[in-house]
Amino acid sequence: MAEEKLIGKIVHYYNNIQVGVIELSGVLNVNDTIRIKGNATDFEQEVESMQMEHEELKKAGKGQSIGLKVKEKVREGDLVYKV
Repeated sequence: MAEEKLIGKIVHYYNNIQVGVIELSGVLNVNDTIRIKGNATDFEQEVESMQMEHEELKKAGKGQSIGLKVKEKVREGDLVYKV
C-alpha cells in the first residue's frame, strides 16, 4: 500500500453540488489520488478538477482553500491524504 501524506482537511461541504472545500496544508495537483477519512467517511478518488474562487486550477498549495467535486458525502473535519 502506498504511503499516505496528510495534505489538508475538509472545512465545508456543499451538499447540493457535492463539492468539498479543502484547506490545504500541502500541495495538490489535478490527477493526484486522494483519500478522505473521518468518523463516517473513508474513500479514495482521483482529483479530476479543482477550483479556487471559480477559477480552474491545475495545482494548489499550502494555505489555499480549494473546492473539489467529491463522489461521496464529506464532513467538516475529515482529513485529506494524498495517496
